[in-house]
Amino acid sequence: MPTPRNNGPLYLQFARAIQERIDTGEYPPGSRLPSEPELCGQFGANRLTVRQAIAELDRAGAIEIRRGVGTFVRRPVVRATIDVDPNSARLDVGSQSVPVPVRGLKGTEERAVEVSVGSDTAPDRQAAEHLRLPTSALTRIDTVIVISTQPWAVNSYWVATHLLPTGFAESTESRNTTVAVAEAIGIELEYDWRSFSAIAADIADAQRLDVAAGSPLLLREGVSCAPDGRPILYVRRRIYGENASFVMRYREWRQADQDSGGADTSG
Repeated sequence: MPTPRNNGPLYLQFARAIQERIDTGEYPPGSRLPSEPELCGQFGANRLTVRQAIAELDRAGAIEIRRGVGTFVRRPVVRATIDVDPNSARLDVGSQSVPVPVRGLKGTEERAVEVSVGSDTAPDRQAAEHLRLPTSALTRIDTVIVISTQPWAVNSYWVATHLLPTGFAESTESRNTTVAVAEAIGIELEYDWRSFSAIAADIADAQRLDVAAGSPLLLREGVSCAPDGRPILYVRRRIYGENASFVMRYREWRQADQDSGGADTSG
């Protein structure tokens, strides 16, 4: 059985020992950790030291503390690999060509959780600027992407209200919202631009993603436009930091481009 190593503060030694038990499967994913008194007995430590060790494991994301229930080993993270075409910057998340938000993962669906018309928060004003419309003219649709029952990303979409058919936004049907908007307004959407940055989860996003407030989120945002360049849809997608891996496969796309007779745009 792993035991504390004799280096560093005592609470970190105990935290590492518990982490080893998690890593070796002695405490499997989803299992409940022994209580504080039980851990004190196992390690011969006082309650304050064990409590500090548990807090450290919680900060490291190895466990989750459910108040009034107990402390549990976190289940494996659902991480989606998102392919990025280095030639066109097209992504397979939310693109019209993909029938589900994340390609190749079973049990993926997008659910609408809130709809608002004419709201005037900071994100609404940002959307209005990108779509060149007043906030009062926009409908905002907030959704959650779920993979295998686990929340994976929260999304906000803004589109001109007059473009949407009556009752569109209120639909609770699971759907790819980008595809649904394009079909509803009868416009083939194209990417105008996309950007990537990092933010901290606010209270609403933390609740919808089932993470702690302040957790790191990957922010992907951008505008999709009509073929004539008119901005139609502004998207703001927030993904829990450890749940996504963006991959650029240069050789694959270079070979595909050569096979199709296109120019080599590497570099």
